[in-house]
Amino acid sequence: MKATALRILLSILLFPVCGFTQIQFNFSGYIIDLPVFQRNNQNISQLFQFNRDQQFNITRLRLRPTIEFNAESRLSIEYEVTTFYQSQLSFSQVALPRAKRQLFDLNWTLLDERHWSSQHFIDRFYYRQEFDFGQITIGRQRIAWGSGRIWNPTDLFNPINPANFAKIEKDGADLITGKFYLGDFTDLTLVFNPQEKNRSNAGVRFRTNLHKYDFSIVSGIFDERIIMGGDFAGNLFKAGFRGEAIISGKKDDFGSNFARYILGLDYQFTARLYTLMEYQFNGDGSKDKRKYNLLKLLQGEILNVAKNYLFISANYLLYPLVSSSLSINLNLDDNSGYFLGMINYSAGQNTYLGLGGQFFFGDNLDEYWYFPNSGFLKIEFYF
Repeated sequence: MKATALRILLSILLFPVCGFTQIQFNFSGYIIDLPVFQRNNQNISQLFQFNRDQQFNITRLRLRPTIEFNAESRLSIEYEVTTFYQSQLSFSQVALPRAKRQLFDLNWTLLDERHWSSQHFIDRFYYRQEFDFGQITIGRQRIAWGSGRIWNPTDLFNPINPANFAKIEKDGADLITGKFYLGDFTDLTLVFNPQEKNRSNAGVRFRTNLHKYDFSIVSGIFDERIIMGGDFAGNLFKAGFRGEAIISGKKDDFGSNFARYILGLDYQFTARLYTLMEYQFNGDGSKDKRKYNLLKLLQGEILNVAKNYLFISANYLLYPLVSSSLSINLNLDDNSGYFLGMINYSAGQNTYLGLGGQFFFGDNLDEYWYFPNSGFLKIEFYF
């Protein structure tokens, strides 16, 4: 099935090349190096018998060629090579779980040793055709649903765990997407995500604007569950105000139904100071830490294990080229959480340097008790 589907996909993607003579080629990308020092919880180290202190290094090279056949047609590819060093085998939130929603295996191993590993993969590969009525996109692409800044309940394709500071890009998903323009600031999006064993996913999103608020309604079937929800974004006085929610259920198992929603505010106090606050209710979680589903968390199938969370962040511009940020993420059920601090320096037009630290707190068996404290550098160069 995969081989046949891949041949069809490549035929669709590459067919337009024959019909266009005015072709433009654009190329961009970046390289990021992330050296990390971590100190594990002493009890965790003793339990799994590894050293408390460990070092990681992630180097990512992403190349982004784009072919524009004309103003309405383009083929985009994002190819990445990632090299990962670890001083010892241990648990870390730096580790990147394999992406969901991908039918084709476009990930290849270059090196797999005890301390070093390297992979290269295609994270975006899609053809987009614009029409008067909308656009059609086929291939591995990114879908950005939802209005939340930290959590996105309606993003059922590629959400990111906010605790993973090493994750920058949302994973691409293998999709057929149709967006239809219905009026000013109003459109309808249909998405189909083929999967093996008749477990394909499909969704629909209607988006519009009313009284200076953006609204959307979403529905679909994901992971054999029926999803309904929506989101909004606008202003509450002078502050940004947003929210989104879903109800997820199985038609033959009402005991597994749950709701998840977020509410968020952000405000620009001065030209230098920006603040953000976001609350999440996770109906799929538990208030009892003895019932946390840690296995799904480690496998990347869920982002959190408790029910109630609060994220607060502040960004302050110290100097024209130097910015700082401080965030706290709280599990309101077991009172664990973490602080994340960063100082960023714009070293050139395309070069950025960052210094950060992430510090976890919590009692035994709390959600964030398992995570190691980290100090890291981030070196970014864009071209």
